[in-house]
Amino acid sequence: MNDLLLRALRREPVSRPPVWMMRQAGRYLPQYRAVRAGSDFLTMCRTPELATEVTLQPIDLVGVDAAIIFSDILVVPEAMGMHLTLDEGVGPQFPSPLRTAADVAKLHPVDPQDQLGYMLAALRMTRRALNDRVPLIGFAGSPWTLAAYMVEGKGTKQFAVAKKMLFEAPDVAHALLDKLATAVGDFLVAQVEAGAQVVQLFESWAGALGPQEFRTFALPYLAKAAQRAREAGVPVIVFAPGAGWAMSEIAAATHADAIGVDWHTTPHEARRLTDPFSVALQGNLDPCALYAPVSEIQRRTRDMIQAFGPVGHVANLGHGILPDMNPDHARAFIDAVQSWEWTEERLDAAKRASGRAPQLAEIA
Repeated sequence: MNDLLLRALRREPVSRPPVWMMRQAGRYLPQYRAVRAGSDFLTMCRTPELATEVTLQPIDLVGVDAAIIFSDILVVPEAMGMHLTLDEGVGPQFPSPLRTAADVAKLHPVDPQDQLGYMLAALRMTRRALNDRVPLIGFAGSPWTLAAYMVEGKGTKQFAVAKKMLFEAPDVAHALLDKLATAVGDFLVAQVEAGAQVVQLFESWAGALGPQEFRTFALPYLAKAAQRAREAGVPVIVFAPGAGWAMSEIAAATHADAIGVDWHTTPHEARRLTDPFSVALQGNLDPCALYAPVSEIQRRTRDMIQAFGPVGHVANLGHGILPDMNPDHARAFIDAVQSWEWTEERLDAAKRASGRAPQLAEIA
């Protein structure tokens, strides 16, 4: 088995970083579009055979070091009783968004085996199909991010309606977020039981909140979900784009094994904020850098790897791959990572540092 991802998440020195891409099973691949032509997005999510097929595509076509199950973060609100639509060119919408305490009270607890059994079936099917070629990642949206969609009714730039609830009716917001933290944590545990070897929490709309609101309404519930997920015994990754300033707080509150780094935060700053022998880092090439010529993609990728160092780094993009990306450029990124090899001297220094309080100069 290619276990580079698992070893990097354990902060073991590795000869090269593992690499995968958020949204790696998606519209940039012609093979994905061929499957998508016969089914709408939600049908693909709810059909284990289709979800498995597109989950496996980037393993075979791009050569990434991990698979992430094909699904969507909004399946949890749907499982709680909300009607979800997803139309091409419009995006996900909840036609009846939550606005009152009564709306929140109507949400029902989630039994992952019941309401989300199709995703668990896809995980089991994918794990069998992978036959231990690479690890399988499960995921879920974090409570604040899910709440933002559920209250707003759709994705927006500012989530002003959702934030209005935080200021006008904080008790209602806390009740919603607590329900979501329980549902998300239980869902991640169920994913591990179904075969996921790593799980990731996406706090996609962390950047919509200021520091005080993030610490009050996002971080405690992100931490509750992450700590519940950790009970399943596999590595937990937390990605909160737009909240790079809070990386050390996120690491301390969630006890995550890895923190995702968006492209707004430099590797040096990320390393300054975290201990490489306590938490790994994942990221952080700007997805738009893949529009560059192949030689430039290779250069930027090498610079990123060098900056993060040989301990606790998972190479990835700083956000999801864009749907109009040239697959050859995605492969150039993957190949650039996989052709990297740390020198014995750097690896030896990293191994020595792992036995004591690390000095960043030794591992970066």
